Amino acid sequence: MFLNKEIEMQPRYRALLGLLASFVLITPAAAQRPLKVLISVDMEGITGVVSSEQLAPSGFEYDRAREWMTGDALAAVQAAKEAGATEIVVADSHGNGQNLLINRFPADVTIIRSWPRPLMMVQGVDSTTAAVIFIGYHASTSNVEGVRAHTMSSASYAEVALNGMPVPESVFNAAIAGHFGVPVIMISGDNAAVGELQKAIGDVEGAIVKRAISFHSAATMTPEAGQALIRQKVKAAMGRLGSFKPYILKGPVRVDLTFKNYRPAEMMAYLPNVQRTSSHAIRFVAKDMVEASRFLEFVGTYEAGLTP
Repeated sequence: MFLNKEIEMQPRYRALLGLLASFVLITPAAAQRPLKVLISVDMEGITGVVSSEQLAPSGFEYDRAREWMTGDALAAVQAAKEAGATEIVVADSHGNGQNLLINRFPADVTIIRSWPRPLMMVQGVDSTTAAVIFIGYHASTSNVEGVRAHTMSSASYAEVALNGMPVPESVFNAAIAGHFGVPVIMISGDNAAVGELQKAIGDVEGAIVKRAISFHSAATMTPEAGQALIRQKVKAAMGRLGSFKPYILKGPVRVDLTFKNYRPAEMMAYLPNVQRTSSHAIRFVAKDMVEASRFLEFVGTYEAGLTP
């Protein structure tokens, strides 16, 4: 902007120019658009984790695995913030939902802990979320490869399917996020877990922190190397945020659940909106993915003796 020198020197115009200059300097930071990112963190796909000895408080290496899990999650948080995220929600989504060492996280991060929760592993996602990231995910119970491969419950379910397609937890959760118009942009885990999600929903960024050898064995990176790879892939995903599309399953959504045991299918079929499709399987038709999620959470959590 150019002004006549005589006008420019008048006090009121000097004050106006100073105000305009100040506005130009502070506006970009002050007007930064909100960018909310949800990070869902499981444990079986965390760098270094290979067996039950790391996955529950009774395991001799659980405390160490909590450190690795926290480190992988923090790597994703750091990278997302550096790439422009203004709000981060982290969902602790393994076991009892109380695994992450929350005192290690930045003060402006919200952490979701424990169960039950209607949106399960992606609790916290909504229409204001820009992107979802999966850290420490594993392959499905239908996969012949993958460290600790299972879907929702390693003890209870032989298969979870949506609209006739068997899905891993990553795809189920991507469909919940898709209900809100939110894309999944990155996943970390073993090669089987990363491959499953990419095959199902497209070219999400994948941090393969270990390669499966068997159900309880893997060739793994060190935590330091795994966290560096996670930071790299999160930044790459955030850098091309506009290229990802939500994974949307339009309702109604048919949920087919196959149990490893006979009796759960028998008892669930007592519900009027549940159909028993075989000795070990049931079907529930949900109006959308939110209802499908709530149904799965009910099946996995309800017990007659629950208190309080």
